[in-house]
Amino acid sequence: MAEEVILLDFWASPFGMRARIALREKCVDFDLREEELLSNKSPLLLETNPVHEKIPVLIHNGKAVCESLVIVQYIDETWARESPLLPSDPYERARAKFWADYVDKIFPVGRTAWLSTGDTQEAAKKEYIEGLKSLEGELGDKAYFGGERFGYVDVSLIPLSNSFYALEKLANCSVAEECPKLVKWAERCMQRESVAKSLPDQHKVYEFLLVLKKKLQPH
Repeated sequence: MAEEVILLDFWASPFGMRARIALREKCVDFDLREEELLSNKSPLLLETNPVHEKIPVLIHNGKAVCESLVIVQYIDETWARESPLLPSDPYERARAKFWADYVDKIFPVGRTAWLSTGDTQEAAKKEYIEGLKSLEGELGDKAYFGGERFGYVDVSLIPLSNSFYALEKLANCSVAEECPKLVKWAERCMQRESVAKSLPDQHKVYEFLLVLKKKLQPH
């Protein structure tokens, strides 16, 4: 019997991009269903993620899995034979999970950087770049965070690179100048079909974030 794999997602969500990349790395066919970001959430989303009512949600043979990093781990374990994402060594696996969690901690700082203005924006920019520099230090001179193999930390972080252009335009912050090795790593990741198919055009993301910023700013 064919497996049913459904992904409830939103095109500009970096968290949804993680799930898309992981599924494509594993060569899993899936039904991508677009949700509204701020309103008109589908009954299926509300039913499958009643706690947070947010995307992404992976529905595998009727069973729902929520939270992007949990989803990536589930995908890696369920389709284990194809392109493993997490290391087999327990210590290396723990390190990968640590850095993926670190990415989640700096994401809201980047959001504040492009959403805010003035002193708040300046402080957020500084903190965000410091976070990216920590990740760049962990990357070092390796091709990917796990060495020569594209893996869990790469999947976790690469969606954030999709907003580097928007950050430069909205917050006057050049990641390319501050973290050149990280930008080269992102370019390397973009050469992978799974990533290229899963990340939207950065200019389209910028236009979306520009509209979102106007909507979310107090009048």
